[in-house]
Amino acid sequence: MAEFPDTAAGDRALESLLAFWRDAGVQDSFEDAPQDRLAAGAERLRGQAPGPDAPTAVALPPLAPEGAQASAAAREAALGAEAVEQLVAAVAAFEGSALRFAGARRAVVARGPADPEVLVIGEAPGADEDLEGRPFAGRAGALLDRALGAAGIAERALLTYTVFWRPPGDAQVKPQDQAVLEPFLDRLIALTRPKALLLLGAGTARAVLREDGAIHALRGRAFERVSDDGALKTPALVSFSPAFLLRRPDAKKLFWADLLALSDHLHASDQPEINGPAT
Repeated sequence: MAEFPDTAAGDRALESLLAFWRDAGVQDSFEDAPQDRLAAGAERLRGQAPGPDAPTAVALPPLAPEGAQASAAAREAALGAEAVEQLVAAVAAFEGSALRFAGARRAVVARGPADPEVLVIGEAPGADEDLEGRPFAGRAGALLDRALGAAGIAERALLTYTVFWRPPGDAQVKPQDQAVLEPFLDRLIALTRPKALLLLGAGTARAVLREDGAIHALRGRAFERVSDDGALKTPALVSFSPAFLLRRPDAKKLFWADLLALSDHLHASDQPEINGPAT
């Protein structure tokens, strides 16, 4: 009798591979025209052209009228919060995000001290977070907690996301969803005034810094997040998401180097910028 492949196992492998590509910053599966990667690589080695993974500044697409109205409502609700606890309640009560009605159980906003020295920001809650109601839960969260603890950062970190409801099927977060909810994250940064931001994943860097590129091109680099009015400038460091580290354990040493650089910055708060680790 012929043996058929285990289609369930194949589906799981495909899902894992797609998730890996998503966390690495891949947004498209193919291009309209064939690309000679070897020739492009040779040109980059000769310094004749920038690499395709080099980060570039991007802007979020303009919101549709209903999205602009939702963003304005989010800004009004966010500005009405005078403390982190009030902001968390405002997010939970907000009904302007489509993600809220796309199957998520609850809003997952923040955990940690209300006066943090660092904000750790991920892209979106996943299944474990949606189930438990707290940011960075499950295996990925346990890995992050251990790493932050070993670096001496855990007690000084507030953990949050660019969006606060789990996207359906853990799909990549849409820029328009991030744009609608951006006022809440802006307000969280303004209320806590952290010494630094730790941005986990390329999607997070894209939303918070407007920097586009694959995670390997972004991580370990020092950035600065500037508020819309220019009054608040916060050092930011980009690194891997804990979900990525579960799939790529070999990247843990680079993540650890990033945490050590962040820890050094927190211990020297008069330092004007983070000195990213050598890659």
